Amino acid sequence: MTPLSNLHTYELLDDDRTAERPATADRPRRWTGRRINSSRALALPLLPADDAPDRPRVASADRARRSALLAADMLAVLAALAAVAWVTKLPLTAAGVLVAVATSVAFVRLTGLHDKDTLVLRRSTLDEAPRLLELSAFVACAYWLTLPQGPGRAPLLILAVVLVIGLMTFRTLARAGARRLGPTERCLFIGDMSVADTIRTKVSSGRLGAVVVGALPLHETATARDFGGIAGLRRIVREADITRIILAPVSLSGADTLELVRVAKEAHVRVSIFPRLFEVIGTAVEYEEIEGLTLMGVRRFGLSPASRSLKRGFDLVGAGAALVACAPLIAAICVAIKLDGRGRVLFRQTRVGRDGEPFQILKFRSMVTDAEDLKTQLRERNETHGLFKIAADPRVTRVGRVLRRTSLDELPQFINVLRGEMSLVGPRPLVVDEDLQVLGLDRRRLHLTPGMTGPWQILRSGRVPMREMVSIDYLYVASWSLWTDVKVLLRTVSYVLARAGV
Repeated sequence: MTPLSNLHTYELLDDDRTAERPATADRPRRWTGRRINSSRALALPLLPADDAPDRPRVASADRARRSALLAADMLAVLAALAAVAWVTKLPLTAAGVLVAVATSVAFVRLTGLHDKDTLVLRRSTLDEAPRLLELSAFVACAYWLTLPQGPGRAPLLILAVVLVIGLMTFRTLARAGARRLGPTERCLFIGDMSVADTIRTKVSSGRLGAVVVGALPLHETATARDFGGIAGLRRIVREADITRIILAPVSLSGADTLELVRVAKEAHVRVSIFPRLFEVIGTAVEYEEIEGLTLMGVRRFGLSPASRSLKRGFDLVGAGAALVACAPLIAAICVAIKLDGRGRVLFRQTRVGRDGEPFQILKFRSMVTDAEDLKTQLRERNETHGLFKIAADPRVTRVGRVLRRTSLDELPQFINVLRGEMSLVGPRPLVVDEDLQVLGLDRRRLHLTPGMTGPWQILRSGRVPMREMVSIDYLYVASWSLWTDVKVLLRTVSYVLARAGV
Protein backbone atom coordinates (compact mmCIF):
# COMPACT_ATOMS: atom_id res chain seq x y z
CA MET A 1 0.00 0.00 0.00
CA THR A 2 1.22 3.48 -0.85
CA PRO A 3 2.49 5.42 2.20
CA LEU A 4 0.17 8.23 3.25
CA SER A 5 2.97 10.76 2.75
CA ASN A 6 3.04 9.85 -0.94
CA LEU A 7 -0.70 10.29 -1.48
CA HIS A 8 -1.58 13.68 -2.98
CA THR A 9 -4.90 15.28 -3.80
CA TYR A 10 -6.02 18.63 -5.14
CA GLU A 11 -7.77 21.05 -2.81
CA LEU A 12 -9.86 24.03 -3.90
CA LEU A 13 -8.81 27.02 -1.83
CA ASP A 14 -11.00 29.93 -0.76
CA ASP A 15 -9.64 32.14 -3.53
CA ASP A 16 -10.59 29.46 -6.10
CA ARG A 17 -7.02 28.41 -6.80
CA THR A 18 -5.83 24.83 -6.59
CA ALA A 19 -2.88 23.66 -4.56
CA GLU A 20 -1.33 20.28 -4.10
CA ARG A 21 -0.67 18.97 -0.61
CA PRO A 22 0.06 15.56 0.90
CA ALA A 23 -2.46 13.68 2.99
CA THR A 24 -1.44 12.77 6.51
CA ALA A 25 -2.72 10.19 8.96
CA ASP A 26 -3.49 12.85 11.60
CA ARG A 27 -5.90 14.65 9.30
CA PRO A 28 -8.77 12.15 8.84
CA ARG A 29 -11.96 13.36 7.24
CA ARG A 30 -15.40 11.86 7.80
CA TRP A 31 -17.91 12.37 5.02
CA THR A 32 -21.70 12.36 5.03
CA GLY A 33 -24.13 11.92 2.17
CA ARG A 34 -25.32 15.53 2.24
CA ARG A 35 -25.53 17.53 -0.98
CA ILE A 36 -22.68 19.97 -1.57
CA ASN A 37 -22.41 22.95 -3.91
CA SER A 38 -18.66 23.44 -4.26
CA SER A 39 -15.86 21.29 -5.68
CA ARG A 40 -13.68 20.75 -2.62
CA ALA A 41 -11.14 18.03 -3.14
CA LEU A 42 -9.67 17.01 0.20
CA ALA A 43 -6.99 14.63 1.33
CA LEU A 44 -8.21 11.04 1.62
CA PRO A 45 -6.26 9.01 4.22
CA LEU A 46 -5.84 5.29 3.48
CA LEU A 47 -7.34 3.61 6.52
CA PRO A 48 -6.93 -0.12 7.31
CA ALA A 49 -8.50 -2.06 4.47
CA ASP A 50 -11.56 -4.24 4.87
CA ASP A 51 -14.57 -5.14 2.77
CA ALA A 52 -17.00 -2.28 2.21
CA PRO A 53 -20.72 -2.86 1.68
CA ASP A 54 -22.46 -2.28 -1.62
CA ARG A 55 -23.31 1.30 -2.50
CA PRO A 56 -27.07 1.60 -1.71
CA ARG A 57 -27.15 5.34 -2.49
CA VAL A 58 -25.87 4.70 -6.00
CA ALA A 59 -28.42 1.95 -6.60
CA SER A 60 -31.22 4.11 -5.16
CA ALA A 61 -30.32 7.08 -7.39
CA ASP A 62 -30.18 4.81 -10.45
CA ARG A 63 -33.62 3.35 -9.68
CA ALA A 64 -35.10 6.82 -9.18
CA ARG A 65 -33.65 8.03 -12.49
CA ARG A 66 -34.96 4.99 -14.38
CA SER A 67 -38.40 5.41 -12.80
CA ALA A 68 -38.50 9.09 -13.77
CA LEU A 69 -37.61 8.29 -17.38
CA LEU A 70 -40.17 5.46 -17.49
CA ALA A 71 -42.87 7.80 -16.20
CA ALA A 72 -41.85 10.41 -18.79
CA ASP A 73 -42.13 7.87 -21.60
CA MET A 74 -45.57 6.71 -20.43
CA LEU A 75 -46.84 10.29 -20.21
CA ALA A 76 -45.54 11.01 -23.70
CA VAL A 77 -47.27 7.92 -25.14
CA LEU A 78 -50.59 8.68 -23.44
CA ALA A 79 -50.46 12.35 -24.51
CA ALA A 80 -49.74 11.35 -28.12
CA LEU A 81 -52.60 8.82 -28.15
CA ALA A 82 -54.97 11.43 -26.74
CA ALA A 83 -53.88 13.89 -29.45
CA VAL A 84 -54.58 11.31 -32.18
CA ALA A 85 -58.03 10.55 -30.77
CA TRP A 86 -58.87 14.25 -30.49
CA VAL A 87 -57.69 15.25 -33.97
CA THR A 88 -58.89 12.22 -35.97
CA LYS A 89 -62.04 11.50 -33.88
CA LEU A 90 -61.05 7.82 -33.79
CA PRO A 91 -61.95 5.89 -30.63
CA LEU A 92 -59.14 5.31 -28.13
CA THR A 93 -59.34 1.59 -27.42
CA ALA A 94 -57.78 -0.33 -24.54
CA ALA A 95 -56.03 -2.62 -27.05
CA GLY A 96 -54.46 0.34 -28.83
CA VAL A 97 -53.20 1.86 -25.59
CA LEU A 98 -51.81 -1.48 -24.41
CA VAL A 99 -50.00 -2.12 -27.70
CA ALA A 100 -48.48 1.40 -27.78
CA VAL A 101 -47.29 1.21 -24.17
CA ALA A 102 -45.93 -2.33 -24.55
CA THR A 103 -44.08 -1.38 -27.76
CA SER A 104 -42.45 1.63 -26.11
CA VAL A 105 -41.36 -0.37 -23.06
CA ALA A 106 -39.97 -3.19 -25.21
CA PHE A 107 -38.05 -0.76 -27.44
CA VAL A 108 -36.57 1.06 -24.46
CA ARG A 109 -35.47 -2.19 -22.82
CA LEU A 110 -33.95 -3.57 -26.03
CA THR A 111 -32.00 -0.38 -26.82
CA GLY A 112 -31.01 0.46 -23.24
CA LEU A 113 -32.40 4.01 -23.32
CA HIS A 114 -33.07 3.88 -19.57
CA ASP A 115 -29.70 2.37 -18.68
CA LYS A 116 -27.42 4.91 -20.36
CA ASP A 117 -28.06 7.53 -17.68
CA THR A 118 -26.51 5.28 -15.05
CA LEU A 119 -23.29 5.03 -17.05
CA VAL A 120 -22.53 8.59 -18.16
CA LEU A 121 -21.99 11.96 -16.51
CA ARG A 122 -23.63 14.07 -19.19
CA ARG A 123 -27.27 13.04 -19.52
CA SER A 124 -28.60 14.80 -22.60
CA THR A 125 -32.00 14.17 -24.19
CA LEU A 126 -30.81 15.81 -27.41
CA ASP A 127 -28.05 13.21 -27.81
CA GLU A 128 -30.62 10.40 -27.90
CA ALA A 129 -33.01 12.15 -30.31
CA PRO A 130 -32.31 9.69 -33.21
CA ARG A 131 -33.30 6.76 -30.97
CA LEU A 132 -36.43 8.62 -29.86
CA LEU A 133 -37.38 9.12 -33.51
CA GLU A 134 -37.06 5.36 -34.03
CA LEU A 135 -39.13 4.73 -30.91
CA SER A 136 -41.87 7.06 -32.18
CA ALA A 137 -41.97 5.30 -35.54
CA PHE A 138 -42.21 1.83 -33.95
CA VAL A 139 -45.01 2.88 -31.57
CA ALA A 140 -46.92 4.64 -34.39
CA CYS A 141 -46.76 1.57 -36.63
CA ALA A 142 -47.80 -0.78 -33.83
CA TYR A 143 -50.75 1.44 -32.87
CA TRP A 144 -51.84 1.84 -36.51
CA LEU A 145 -52.24 -1.94 -36.75
CA THR A 146 -54.86 -1.83 -33.98
CA LEU A 147 -57.02 0.76 -35.75
CA PRO A 148 -60.05 -0.13 -37.91
CA GLN A 149 -59.34 -0.68 -41.58
CA GLY A 150 -59.08 2.37 -43.81
CA PRO A 151 -58.15 5.22 -41.43
CA GLY A 152 -55.41 6.44 -43.75
CA ARG A 153 -51.96 7.64 -42.77
CA ALA A 154 -53.06 10.67 -40.70
CA PRO A 155 -53.14 8.85 -37.31
CA LEU A 156 -49.70 7.39 -38.03
CA LEU A 157 -48.13 10.78 -38.80
CA ILE A 158 -49.85 12.62 -35.94
CA LEU A 159 -48.85 9.99 -33.39
CA ALA A 160 -45.22 9.92 -34.56
CA VAL A 161 -44.84 13.71 -34.52
CA VAL A 162 -46.59 14.32 -31.20
CA LEU A 163 -44.84 11.37 -29.57
CA VAL A 164 -41.31 12.47 -30.43
CA ILE A 165 -42.07 15.99 -29.19
CA GLY A 166 -43.55 14.57 -26.00
CA LEU A 167 -40.62 12.21 -25.43
CA MET A 168 -38.09 15.01 -25.83
CA THR A 169 -40.06 17.33 -23.53
CA PHE A 170 -40.94 14.89 -20.74
CA ARG A 171 -37.50 13.25 -20.72
CA THR A 172 -35.83 16.66 -20.47
CA LEU A 173 -38.07 17.57 -17.52
CA ALA A 174 -37.47 14.20 -15.85
CA ARG A 175 -33.70 14.57 -16.11
CA ALA A 176 -33.84 18.16 -14.84
CA GLY A 177 -35.88 17.01 -11.85
CA ALA A 178 -33.58 14.08 -11.11
CA ARG A 179 -30.53 16.35 -11.30
CA ARG A 180 -32.13 18.97 -9.08
CA LEU A 181 -33.58 16.64 -6.44
CA GLY A 182 -30.94 13.92 -6.50
CA PRO A 183 -27.63 13.97 -4.61
CA THR A 184 -24.54 15.49 -6.13
CA GLU A 185 -22.45 12.79 -7.81
CA ARG A 186 -19.13 12.66 -5.97
CA CYS A 187 -16.22 11.59 -8.17
CA LEU A 188 -12.75 10.30 -7.34
CA PHE A 189 -10.07 10.80 -9.98
CA ILE A 190 -7.41 8.08 -10.32
CA GLY A 191 -4.59 8.32 -12.82
CA ASP A 192 -2.43 10.80 -14.71
CA MET A 193 -2.24 13.98 -12.60
CA SER A 194 -1.36 16.07 -15.66
CA VAL A 195 -5.05 16.01 -16.64
CA ALA A 196 -6.52 16.01 -13.11
CA ASP A 197 -7.10 19.76 -13.00
CA THR A 198 -8.74 19.79 -16.45
CA ILE A 199 -11.11 16.97 -15.56
CA ARG A 200 -11.91 18.50 -12.16
CA THR A 201 -12.78 21.86 -13.74
CA LYS A 202 -14.98 20.42 -16.48
CA VAL A 203 -16.78 17.84 -14.34
CA SER A 204 -17.34 20.27 -11.45
CA SER A 205 -18.62 23.09 -13.67
CA GLY A 206 -22.14 22.82 -12.24
CA ARG A 207 -23.88 21.61 -15.40
CA LEU A 208 -23.50 17.88 -14.69
CA GLY A 209 -24.62 17.61 -11.08
CA ALA A 210 -21.22 16.16 -10.22
CA VAL A 211 -18.06 17.22 -8.41
CA VAL A 212 -14.52 15.82 -8.24
CA VAL A 213 -13.71 15.58 -4.53
CA GLY A 214 -10.37 13.79 -4.60
CA ALA A 215 -7.52 12.44 -6.69
CA LEU A 216 -5.21 9.44 -6.42
CA PRO A 217 -2.08 9.76 -8.58
CA LEU A 218 -0.63 6.81 -10.47
CA HIS A 219 2.87 6.72 -11.93
CA GLU A 220 3.69 4.78 -15.08
CA THR A 221 4.30 1.46 -13.31
CA ALA A 222 1.58 1.81 -10.67
CA THR A 223 -1.33 -0.60 -10.37
CA ALA A 224 -4.43 -0.94 -8.24
CA ARG A 225 -2.39 -2.84 -5.65
CA ASP A 226 -0.58 0.40 -4.77
CA PHE A 227 -3.63 1.71 -2.91
CA GLY A 228 -4.72 -1.56 -1.36
CA GLY A 229 -6.49 -3.27 -4.25
CA ILE A 230 -10.24 -3.90 -3.99
CA ALA A 231 -10.40 -3.68 -0.21
CA GLY A 232 -8.35 -0.48 -0.03
CA LEU A 233 -10.34 1.23 -2.77
CA ARG A 234 -13.62 0.22 -1.17
CA ARG A 235 -12.52 1.82 2.10
CA ILE A 236 -11.65 5.07 0.29
CA VAL A 237 -15.00 4.99 -1.51
CA ARG A 238 -16.88 4.52 1.76
CA GLU A 239 -14.95 7.10 3.78
CA ALA A 240 -15.20 9.81 1.07
CA ASP A 241 -18.75 8.85 -0.02
CA ILE A 242 -17.63 8.36 -3.64
CA THR A 243 -20.27 7.49 -6.26
CA ARG A 244 -18.09 7.50 -9.40
CA ILE A 245 -14.45 6.80 -10.19
CA ILE A 246 -12.85 8.53 -13.18
CA LEU A 247 -9.83 6.66 -14.51
CA ALA A 248 -7.08 8.24 -16.60
CA PRO A 249 -4.39 5.56 -16.95
CA VAL A 250 -0.84 6.85 -17.27
CA SER A 251 0.43 4.08 -19.52
CA LEU A 252 -1.18 2.21 -22.41
CA SER A 253 -0.58 -1.15 -20.76
CA GLY A 254 -3.71 -3.19 -21.34
CA ALA A 255 -3.19 -5.40 -18.30
CA ASP A 256 -2.80 -2.48 -15.89
CA THR A 257 -5.82 -0.68 -17.32
CA LEU A 258 -7.95 -3.82 -17.11
CA GLU A 259 -6.95 -4.29 -13.50
CA LEU A 260 -7.86 -0.68 -12.66
CA VAL A 261 -11.28 -1.04 -14.31
CA ARG A 262 -11.96 -4.36 -12.59
CA VAL A 263 -11.02 -3.03 -9.15
CA ALA A 264 -13.08 0.14 -9.68
CA LYS A 265 -16.17 -1.86 -10.69
CA GLU A 266 -15.70 -4.18 -7.70
CA ALA A 267 -15.93 -1.09 -5.47
CA HIS A 268 -19.64 -0.87 -6.46
CA VAL A 269 -19.46 2.62 -7.94
CA ARG A 270 -19.93 4.00 -11.44
CA VAL A 271 -16.81 4.01 -13.59
CA SER A 272 -15.74 6.45 -16.32
CA ILE A 273 -12.51 6.23 -18.33
CA PHE A 274 -10.66 9.14 -19.91
CA PRO A 275 -9.05 7.61 -23.06
CA ARG A 276 -6.31 9.84 -24.46
CA LEU A 277 -6.69 8.08 -27.82
CA PHE A 278 -10.00 9.86 -28.50
CA GLU A 279 -8.26 13.24 -28.32
CA VAL A 280 -6.89 12.34 -31.76
CA ILE A 281 -9.49 10.12 -33.44
CA GLY A 282 -12.69 11.71 -32.05
CA THR A 283 -15.80 9.68 -31.28
CA ALA A 284 -16.78 8.64 -34.83
CA VAL A 285 -15.59 5.03 -34.56
CA GLU A 286 -17.22 1.71 -35.30
CA TYR A 287 -16.73 -1.27 -32.99
CA GLU A 288 -16.58 -4.80 -34.27
CA GLU A 289 -15.92 -8.18 -32.68
CA ILE A 290 -13.79 -10.77 -34.45
CA GLU A 291 -13.75 -14.11 -32.61
CA GLY A 292 -13.69 -12.45 -29.20
CA LEU A 293 -11.34 -9.65 -30.25
CA THR A 294 -12.76 -6.11 -30.25
CA LEU A 295 -11.49 -3.69 -32.89
CA MET A 296 -12.23 -0.02 -33.54
CA GLY A 297 -12.68 1.16 -37.11
CA VAL A 298 -11.51 4.79 -37.42
CA ARG A 299 -13.09 6.83 -40.20
CA ARG A 300 -11.05 8.93 -42.60
CA PHE A 301 -10.26 12.48 -41.56
CA GLY A 302 -12.48 15.10 -43.14
CA LEU A 303 -15.55 14.81 -45.32
CA SER A 304 -16.20 12.68 -48.35
CA PRO A 305 -17.52 14.45 -51.49
CA ALA A 306 -21.05 13.22 -50.72
CA SER A 307 -20.88 14.48 -47.12
CA ARG A 308 -19.49 17.81 -48.26
CA SER A 309 -22.39 18.22 -50.71
CA LEU A 310 -24.88 17.30 -47.98
CA LYS A 311 -23.38 19.87 -45.61
CA ARG A 312 -23.42 22.56 -48.32
CA GLY A 313 -27.05 21.87 -49.17
CA PHE A 314 -27.97 22.09 -45.48
CA ASP A 315 -26.15 25.45 -45.27
CA LEU A 316 -27.92 26.91 -48.32
CA VAL A 317 -31.39 25.91 -47.12
CA GLY A 318 -30.76 27.03 -43.55
CA ALA A 319 -29.12 30.37 -44.40
CA GLY A 320 -31.71 31.23 -47.05
CA ALA A 321 -34.62 30.49 -44.72
CA ALA A 322 -32.99 32.43 -41.88
CA LEU A 323 -32.45 35.55 -44.01
CA VAL A 324 -36.07 35.55 -45.16
CA ALA A 325 -37.39 35.03 -41.62
CA CYS A 326 -35.09 37.70 -40.12
CA ALA A 327 -35.56 40.35 -42.85
CA PRO A 328 -37.74 42.70 -40.71
CA LEU A 329 -35.35 42.37 -37.76
CA ILE A 330 -32.33 43.07 -39.99
CA ALA A 331 -33.97 46.23 -41.30
CA ALA A 332 -34.71 47.43 -37.75
CA ILE A 333 -31.10 46.82 -36.67
CA CYS A 334 -29.77 48.81 -39.62
CA VAL A 335 -31.93 51.78 -38.61
CA ALA A 336 -30.85 51.51 -34.94
CA ILE A 337 -27.15 51.50 -35.84
CA LYS A 338 -27.56 54.57 -38.03
CA LEU A 339 -29.43 56.45 -35.29
CA ASP A 340 -26.80 55.52 -32.68
CA GLY A 341 -23.96 57.29 -34.46
CA ARG A 342 -22.03 57.82 -37.64
CA GLY A 343 -20.32 55.05 -39.52
CA ARG A 344 -21.16 52.07 -41.69
CA VAL A 345 -23.83 49.59 -40.75
CA LEU A 346 -21.72 46.56 -41.63
CA PHE A 347 -18.29 45.74 -40.24
CA ARG A 348 -15.89 43.80 -42.45
CA GLN A 349 -12.84 41.96 -41.17
CA THR A 350 -10.36 39.60 -42.83
CA ARG A 351 -10.58 36.06 -41.49
CA VAL A 352 -8.82 32.84 -42.50
CA GLY A 353 -11.19 30.39 -44.16
CA ARG A 354 -11.10 26.88 -45.55
CA ASP A 355 -7.65 25.67 -46.63
CA GLY A 356 -6.16 28.96 -45.37
CA GLU A 357 -7.96 31.18 -47.91
CA PRO A 358 -8.76 34.68 -46.50
CA PHE A 359 -12.26 36.16 -46.76
CA GLN A 360 -14.17 39.18 -45.48
CA ILE A 361 -16.48 38.26 -42.61
CA LEU A 362 -19.63 40.41 -42.23
CA LYS A 363 -21.11 41.65 -38.96
CA PHE A 364 -23.32 44.46 -37.83
CA ARG A 365 -21.04 47.19 -36.50
CA SER A 366 -21.11 47.06 -32.71
CA MET A 367 -18.06 49.25 -31.99
CA VAL A 368 -16.90 52.77 -32.65
CA THR A 369 -15.48 53.40 -36.12
CA ASP A 370 -11.82 53.50 -34.94
CA ALA A 371 -12.05 50.28 -32.89
CA GLU A 372 -9.16 48.56 -34.69
CA ASP A 373 -6.85 51.52 -34.00
CA LEU A 374 -7.71 51.35 -30.27
CA LYS A 375 -7.03 47.62 -30.05
CA THR A 376 -3.29 48.10 -29.45
CA GLN A 377 -3.94 50.38 -26.47
CA LEU A 378 -6.26 47.81 -24.88
CA ARG A 379 -4.16 44.71 -25.48
CA GLU A 380 -2.91 44.62 -21.87
CA ARG A 381 -6.52 44.14 -20.71
CA ASN A 382 -6.97 40.99 -22.80
CA GLU A 383 -8.61 38.21 -20.74
CA THR A 384 -8.00 35.17 -22.98
CA HIS A 385 -4.72 33.53 -23.93
CA GLY A 386 -4.18 33.54 -27.72
CA LEU A 387 -7.42 35.41 -28.50
CA PHE A 388 -8.39 39.05 -27.91
CA LYS A 389 -11.41 39.25 -25.58
CA ILE A 390 -12.40 41.95 -23.06
CA ALA A 391 -15.57 41.57 -20.99
CA ALA A 392 -16.37 45.31 -20.69
CA ASP A 393 -14.84 46.52 -23.95
CA PRO A 394 -15.00 50.37 -23.98
CA ARG A 395 -15.13 50.41 -27.78
CA VAL A 396 -18.63 48.87 -27.88
CA THR A 397 -21.52 51.24 -28.66
CA ARG A 398 -24.91 51.33 -26.89
CA VAL A 399 -26.66 49.45 -29.68
CA GLY A 400 -23.60 47.23 -30.00
CA ARG A 401 -23.95 46.01 -26.41
CA VAL A 402 -27.48 44.80 -27.14
CA LEU A 403 -26.42 43.21 -30.42
CA ARG A 404 -23.53 41.36 -28.81
CA ARG A 405 -25.50 40.15 -25.80
CA THR A 406 -28.13 38.67 -28.13
CA SER A 407 -25.62 37.64 -30.87
CA LEU A 408 -27.69 39.60 -33.42
CA ASP A 409 -24.52 41.28 -34.67
CA GLU A 410 -23.71 38.01 -36.48
CA LEU A 411 -26.87 37.88 -38.64
CA PRO A 412 -25.06 39.25 -41.76
CA GLN A 413 -22.88 36.14 -41.72
CA PHE A 414 -25.78 34.29 -43.36
CA ILE A 415 -24.62 36.16 -46.48
CA ASN A 416 -21.13 34.67 -45.99
CA VAL A 417 -22.80 31.24 -45.79
CA LEU A 418 -24.69 31.76 -49.08
CA ARG A 419 -21.43 32.85 -50.72
CA GLY A 420 -19.75 29.63 -49.58
CA GLU A 421 -17.20 31.48 -47.41
CA MET A 422 -18.73 30.17 -44.19
CA SER A 423 -20.92 27.33 -42.97
CA LEU A 424 -23.72 27.35 -40.40
CA VAL A 425 -21.58 25.12 -38.17
CA GLY A 426 -17.83 24.73 -38.38
CA PRO A 427 -14.43 25.64 -36.93
CA ARG A 428 -14.01 29.16 -35.60
CA PRO A 429 -12.85 31.63 -38.30
CA LEU A 430 -9.71 33.24 -36.87
CA VAL A 431 -8.21 36.62 -37.70
CA VAL A 432 -4.83 36.48 -39.41
CA ASP A 433 -2.63 37.06 -36.33
CA GLU A 434 -4.53 34.40 -34.34
CA ASP A 435 -4.30 31.92 -37.22
CA LEU A 436 -0.50 32.28 -37.23
CA GLN A 437 -0.45 30.71 -33.76
CA VAL A 438 -2.01 27.46 -35.04
CA LEU A 439 0.79 25.14 -36.11
CA GLY A 440 1.39 21.57 -37.24
CA LEU A 441 -1.43 19.06 -37.46
CA ASP A 442 -3.76 21.47 -35.66
CA ARG A 443 -4.10 23.30 -38.98
CA ARG A 444 -6.17 20.36 -40.19
CA ARG A 445 -9.09 22.20 -38.58
CA LEU A 446 -9.14 24.25 -41.79
CA HIS A 447 -10.20 21.15 -43.74
CA LEU A 448 -13.78 22.36 -43.21
CA THR A 449 -15.35 25.72 -44.00
CA PRO A 450 -15.43 27.91 -40.86
CA GLY A 451 -18.81 28.28 -39.18
CA MET A 452 -21.12 30.92 -37.73
CA THR A 453 -21.27 28.72 -34.66
CA GLY A 454 -19.51 25.60 -33.49
CA PRO A 455 -18.71 23.43 -30.47
CA TRP A 456 -16.51 26.25 -29.13
CA GLN A 457 -19.44 28.70 -28.95
CA ILE A 458 -21.69 26.52 -26.79
CA LEU A 459 -18.72 26.04 -24.45
CA ARG A 460 -18.45 29.79 -23.67
CA SER A 461 -16.11 30.38 -26.63
CA GLY A 462 -15.01 33.83 -25.52
CA ARG A 463 -13.12 32.38 -22.55
CA VAL A 464 -11.81 29.15 -24.06
CA PRO A 465 -8.01 29.32 -24.48
CA MET A 466 -6.65 29.17 -28.02
CA ARG A 467 -5.09 25.72 -27.56
CA GLU A 468 -8.33 24.18 -26.25
CA MET A 469 -10.41 25.87 -28.95
CA VAL A 470 -8.16 24.45 -31.68
CA SER A 471 -8.46 20.97 -30.15
CA ILE A 472 -12.27 21.26 -30.06
CA ASP A 473 -12.32 22.31 -33.72
CA TYR A 474 -10.04 19.42 -34.70
CA LEU A 475 -12.30 16.87 -32.99
CA TYR A 476 -15.35 18.41 -34.66
CA VAL A 477 -13.75 17.87 -38.07
CA ALA A 478 -12.65 14.33 -37.13
CA SER A 479 -16.14 13.33 -35.94
CA TRP A 480 -18.42 15.33 -38.28
CA SER A 481 -21.95 14.20 -39.04
CA LEU A 482 -25.06 16.12 -40.09
CA TRP A 483 -26.70 15.26 -36.77
CA THR A 484 -23.71 16.86 -35.01
CA ASP A 485 -24.45 20.11 -36.87
CA VAL A 486 -28.14 19.94 -35.92
CA LYS A 487 -27.26 19.42 -32.24
CA VAL A 488 -24.80 22.32 -32.26
CA LEU A 489 -27.40 24.62 -33.83
CA LEU A 490 -30.04 23.66 -31.26
CA ARG A 491 -27.61 24.13 -28.39
CA THR A 492 -26.52 27.46 -29.85
CA VAL A 493 -30.12 28.69 -29.66
CA SER A 494 -30.24 27.70 -25.99
CA TYR A 495 -26.86 29.33 -25.38
CA VAL A 496 -27.89 32.61 -27.05
CA LEU A 497 -31.19 32.77 -25.14
CA ALA A 498 -29.34 32.19 -21.87
CA ARG A 499 -26.88 34.99 -22.67
CA ALA A 500 -29.73 37.33 -23.53
CA GLY A 501 -31.43 36.55 -20.22
CA VAL A 502 -34.51 35.03 -21.85
